This record gives sequence, structure tokens and C-alpha cells, in this order.
Amino acid sequence: MVRFDPVVSALLDANKHPLRREIDQLRTIILGVDKSIEEGVKWNTASFKTGEWFATLNGPKHIKEPMIILHAGAKAKGIVLKDRIADPQSLIKWLGNDRGQITFKDSTDIKTKQKALQAIIGAWITTIR
Repeated sequence: MVRFDPVVSALLDANKHPLRREIDQLRTIILGVDKSIEEGVKWNTASFKTGEWFATLNGPKHIKEPMIILHAGAKAKGIVLKDRIADPQSLIKWLGNDRGQITFKDSTDIKTKQKALQAIIGAWITTIR
């Protein structure tokens, strides 16, 4: 069973995030991909790491649609991930060679794309280790 970090939950509660349902859905999916994934607060929002930070969800000011930013750590390392992560459904909008964005319309869209997202997260953490 996935356990949320209480500090992240408290931050989301304090900000009364309008996408809370979707953010919790994404938190569950990401944390369920691998036991080594930890959740914490980075950049004033829910973020995830396996030693290095690799993903960040919508912050309190980004409320248009559920979104994940995938990256290769807090500081650029020159890692090229763009051509190394399988993305058959073209979920990732590449913002650079080591940074991608995945947006969803709503909770149903997240559920529909859950397996593809899990595969991307798994490949991402394997590649940046």
C-alpha cells in the first residue's frame, strides 16, 4: 500500500489545491512504480526522488490541469533522456534533453494513461540512476 508523506499532504491541505483529487491520484501512481521512490516537498510542491529528485507535480499556483514535470535532478547534469525514454503514446512534451512535461485533462484521463505513465516513470528512474 502506498503511503503519502504527511508533510506533502499538509502542504496540499494548506493550499486547498483545486486539483487535489488528481494530484493524489498521480502521487499514488508514481509512488507505486518502485519501492525506492520517496515523496517530499521540493520547489514548494509534491516532488519525488530515488536519491535524486526526478519529478514534480503541480504547485499551488499551477491549477489549469494535472501536470508532472520530469527532470534529472535539481541541477542540470547534461544527461540526455529525450531519445532514451520509450513513450509510445507521446505523453511527454520535451522541454529539453533532460526535462519533460506530462499533462492530463482530468482524473479520467489520468486513469486511462496510468499504465503508460507507470512505464515512463519506471524507465525514467532507471535511466537517471
